[in-house]
Order: sequence, then C-alpha cells, then structure tokens
Amino acid sequence: MERVKFPKRYLIVVLTFLCTNVFYIERMGFSIAYSAAANAIGINQSSKGLILSTFYYGYVLSQIPGGWAAQSLGGRRILLLAFLLWSSICALVPMDPNQVVILVISRLLVGAAQGFIFPCIHTILAQWVPAHERSRSVSLTTSGMYLGAAAAMLLLPGLVKRQGPQSVFLVEAALGITWCILWFKFASDPPYSDNPKARALPITKSKEKGNLPHLSKIPWRKMMFSLPVWAIVVNNFTFHYALYVLMNWLPTYFELGLQLSLQEMGSSKMLPYLNMFIFSNMGGVVADHLITRRILSITQTRKLLNTVGFVISALALFSLPLFKTSSGTVLCSSVSLGFLALGRAGFAVNHLDIAPGYAGIVMGVSNTAGTLAGIIGVGLTGRILEIAKVTDGHLSSPESWKPVFFIPAYLCISSSLIFLIFSRGERIFE
Repeated sequence: MERVKFPKRYLIVVLTFLCTNVFYIERMGFSIAYSAAANAIGINQSSKGLILSTFYYGYVLSQIPGGWAAQSLGGRRILLLAFLLWSSICALVPMDPNQVVILVISRLLVGAAQGFIFPCIHTILAQWVPAHERSRSVSLTTSGMYLGAAAAMLLLPGLVKRQGPQSVFLVEAALGITWCILWFKFASDPPYSDNPKARALPITKSKEKGNLPHLSKIPWRKMMFSLPVWAIVVNNFTFHYALYVLMNWLPTYFELGLQLSLQEMGSSKMLPYLNMFIFSNMGGVVADHLITRRILSITQTRKLLNTVGFVISALALFSLPLFKTSSGTVLCSSVSLGFLALGRAGFAVNHLDIAPGYAGIVMGVSNTAGTLAGIIGVGLTGRILEIAKVTDGHLSSPESWKPVFFIPAYLCISSSLIFLIFSRGERIFE
C-alpha cells in the first residue's frame, strides 16, 4: 500500500501546540515552586507579589518587538532562540527566595523571552496554514496553554513536596530543551511553491536574480487607526483580564470567601483549565466547519463565536458569587473560562484573517494589551479586596467578592459588542 504522507503543516501545528504547553507549565510551575519556597522561610506577601509580577513586565515589553523580529528575521528562528533563552535561565538560576535581585532579573528575562513566543507562532501559522484550517490550528495551538496549566496544577505540587522547589526548574528546563531539539530537527520555513494557499507574508522579489526576497514595509499607521485591529485588541484585553483574575484570585476566594481548603478539592481545581482545552478546540472545529461549508462567512463566524463565548462567560461570572459551595464555584468558573476559550475562535484567529502577512505584528500589539490587562486586573482586584476587608472586617461575604467577578463580566459584554460592530473577516492589510 502506498504510504500516506503526513502534511508538514500538521507537524508544525503539533509542535506549536507542544510549545504553548511547555511554556505554560513553566509559567505555572514557577508560581507553585516559588510560593512553596517563599512560604517555607516566611517571605511576606508584598515581596512574593514583586517576584511573581516581574515576569509580566518583561513579557509586556517584548510583545511588539517580538512581532517585528518574527516579521523581519523569521518566526522559526526567533522562536527557537526565545525558547533556548528561558530554558537556559531555568537550568541555571537557583530557587532561593533570599536572592531577590537574581530572581527579579531572571524573571524579567524569562518574561521577555516568552513574550516573543506568540507573535512568532502567529507569523509561522500565517505562513503555513491555509485559511480554511486556521481556526482549528490556532485553537489547538493555544489550547496547549490550558493543558499545560492543568498538568502543572496536578503534578508539580507533588514534585515540590517530594524533591523540593529546585526540581521544578530542572524539569521545566529539560522540557524546554527537548522541545528546542524537536523544533530544530523538524521545523522549517514553508515551501511557498508547494503550498501557495498558505502564503501570507507580503514579499517583493529582488530585481537581481538569486537574491533573497525582502519584506515590504509594515503599515504601522494604518494598523493603529484600524477599527478591526482595535476590536481584536479590546477583546484580547478582556480575555486576559478575566483569565488572570480567575487564575490568581479564585484560590483566595475558595479559602477566604467560601472557607474551604484547596487541598480538600483534589483534582477538581484543574477542571476549569481542562474545560478551556476542550472548548478552545471545539471552537476551532466549529468555526472551520461553518466557513468551509459556507454556512456563514468568515466575518459572521468570528462574530458569532466571539459573542457566544464572551456573553455566556459573563453570565457565569455574574452567577459565581451566588454559590456558596465548591462544586457550584467550580462549575461557574469552568463555564466562564470554557466559553472564554471558545471565544478565541473569534478574536484570536482574526489576526490571521485581516492581516495574514502581519499576523505576528498585530498579535504583538493585542497581546501587549492582554498582558497589561493581567497587571491591571490582578492589582485592581487586590485593592478592591483590601477596601472590602477594611469596610466589612472580613472577606467571607459574597457582597465583598461581587465587584471582583462583575468587572470582568461587564468587560466581556462590552467587548463582545465592540467586536460585533467593528470586526471584519476579510484581509485588509496587503
């Protein structure tokens, strides 16, 4: 029998899925390992917050440079270098909470290195994946984050308990280096002549035969004044605001708001992330089905999934403080995060629709907003709870927590309306 050929673009998508999986294991793993090490020697909450938040400052500063580098130098090469950098740092830096300067510098560098990842991935997928496969390809790639977060929550606390916090760094470094070897061996730039439908980068041929093609000028001004681009940016901000608030403050809500122990919950605390993995891929499959069968246009498909995802997520957030049991709270948070992930088949794939040749650049801009949302949302929530504690004397009342969940709920509704009005599905940047 003739051997079935496995398309190279599928391998690229699988490798980018593994990429997001591994680097999210690192992101969650550091929080788990550092918190255990810091708690063991009595580090105060303010100092812990400084170290944990340092990552995001490096991450936010490298988003747009990451898009430019991927566009100008090639996403494949920059992605490999970024992965090598953060993996090497994990292997070399000691997990000692007393060495504050070393930890701050290392987390800034890890954040800066990982900030290049998504702009590179979007540039690579825009080159390799044809339009009718983009929704499920992007959804599968990004769903690696949620599976990585679930795996980290399930496995790494036990590793810390048995082998100590430093073991997490070594495991993360080994995973990162292993991925680098796979990427170096199997990844390549797309053969444009064999896959013309996937070619997205605007390239102009040199007049001299044999010279390499060079990239056309990036339309920065047109992007900055484009309403469809801003629709993506606003929704990326809202997505990450809701995600980071739930990731960082839901454990506190269980312990202080519901008076429950996280250890008593067992594996149920990873269910919201597993739900995100399932719904993210479900959204990609549904979107590509609607587009390829011509049931809806690309614009209508993006608007439908984005609206459904964000509105249902908002309803779940409004309902969350009404429940006083762990099962009800896990259900609401799972529905909220799951439908947020479904909504990524709307706004998160839209980079490749409107600007396939500049997907990394647009992703860098919108992911900058997403990272700022995490910094703002986590900090604002802390201040809201401080005020509530001073006013009520405790945080066990649902009234104290309503603003924490209602703010991202209102953001979801307003952002979905913006996307519904201003988003487009056709290419607007040539």
